[in-house]
This record gives sequence, C-alpha cells and structure tokens, in this order.
Amino acid sequence: MPARDVRAAGAVVTRKGGDVLLVHRPRYDDWSFPKGKLDPGEHEVTAAVREVAEETGLDVRLGPPLPGQRYGLANGRMKVVSYWTARVVGDDDVSGYAVNGEIDEVAWFAADKVGDVLTHEHDRDTLEHARALRRRTSTLVVLRHSAARSRKAWSGDDRRRPLLKPGGAQAERLIPVLAAFGVSAVHTSSSTRCVDTVAPYAQTTGWPLVTHAGLTEEDASVEAVVDLVDDLLQAREGAVICSHRPVLPTVLDAVGVEDDVRLEVGEMLVVHHRKGRIVATERHLP
Repeated sequence: MPARDVRAAGAVVTRKGGDVLLVHRPRYDDWSFPKGKLDPGEHEVTAAVREVAEETGLDVRLGPPLPGQRYGLANGRMKVVSYWTARVVGDDDVSGYAVNGEIDEVAWFAADKVGDVLTHEHDRDTLEHARALRRRTSTLVVLRHSAARSRKAWSGDDRRRPLLKPGGAQAERLIPVLAAFGVSAVHTSSSTRCVDTVAPYAQTTGWPLVTHAGLTEEDASVEAVVDLVDDLLQAREGAVICSHRPVLPTVLDAVGVEDDVRLEVGEMLVVHHRKGRIVATERHLP
C-alpha cells in the first residue's frame, strides 16, 4: 500500500504595491512562501493561517485559492500543498520576527524581484497564478446548517429543531475556518439549527449575529434573500449566510453561482468577489 501524501498549507501573502512575503529556511537554504504541515485533524484553511503566523509573525486573512502543488520528497513520499492568496491584518512589519532554526529570515520582496529570489520552480508557477489575483477581493460564505435532529424524531415546532451532538462539534470546528476568511458579518435563518451553527463563531469573535425569518424554510422570501445578498456583495467585509437545503438554491442564485451546487450538511461555499463579480469559489466541510 503506497504511503499517504504529506499534506501542507500556506499562502502567497502580498501588500499594497505588490510586495510578496517570503521566508528563508536554513535547513534547505531556500526562499519560499510560508507554509507547513497540517496538524492531526486540522483543516487546511486553518493550517494556512496558522503557518503564516508561526513563520512570519503576521496575522493574515485568506483570499482566492491557488492551484495546489504536489512534488516528491527525499523519503519517497509525495507532498501536497494547498495555497491561497492572503493579506495582512494590521501591521505588516516583519523586522521584529524572532528568527529560529526553522526560519532564519523573513522579508518582503518587490513584485519585479520576487521571482528571481524564489528557489523552486513550482513556487514561481504559484507566484504567476497569484499575480493574476492580486486585486483585493471580499468573501461571502454560503453555509448549510450543521447536523440536526431528524424531522421524524422531533415533534415540536420545526423552527426549534436542535443540532445533534456531532452538529455542535461541526459548529465549533467552523470557528477558525470562518475566521481565516475574515468573516465579520454573521447572518442566519432564525431557526434554531441555523442559529446554533454560527453562534459559536459569533460568540468567540464578538461579531453580531443577525437572524432572518426570510431565510427559514417556513418563511423563505426571494425578495428578502436577494436584498440581503445584494447588500453583502456591495459591502467590503467578509460575511456568512447560514440557511437550509431548500432555501440555498435561492441564495446561490442571488449570489450568481451558475453551477448546480448542492451543499452537504455543515458544508460551505466560499465565494470570493470584487464589486459583486465572482472571482473564485471553493467548498469546504468543517
């Protein structure tokens, strides 16, 4: 049986003016993008943000995804690296980074110089893809609520049907994933199973949680959905809309997603947009 691929995640971090952030690894004597292996059970999105923080000291938010890398290691195994574009939250000064045995230099390089500094050809390929996505985007996450008690097992008002224990665990695992995309506007169906899916994130981050009867199965309103989506697409902040399987096609149609997307329980479609135009989409389970 072949050995499993080594999974890693990282980001191509840029700032105003087009500068790109690189790290130098003394063990390999190479310049590359900040990246690292996933911890056991860790989501790749969470790993990308964590690794950038550990290797550069900077807090970032992810933008559109980039094509992944897959290459061989000296031990015969294959390494798969997931990459995103990213921008720094707050100060982008790296002069105070405490260098160590893993990373002994962190530096910003001008856009026209960074290709010459990168050691590996596959990183230069990733850089070219990132350059095509250099303009800032915003994020709208369309989320199906986490695993809930079945309709047959619930005799009360369906609006009050709660999450199962695994659904609660899903909701907790959503916290770092939504944070990685810079979600600061939390909108949800007022039904309990939706509210409880995003409440842990709102409670952890302090962002307000806004409920909408027009996102429930019982009172879904095309007009309400379209108005909400239009407002969020015009805003420059990251946002999440949590709703139900029967309502999600209306949400996705309002967003402008053309594909026949059917989200699993707890799954999200991350829409990266600029001035209302979709730049990229990706799907994630927590």
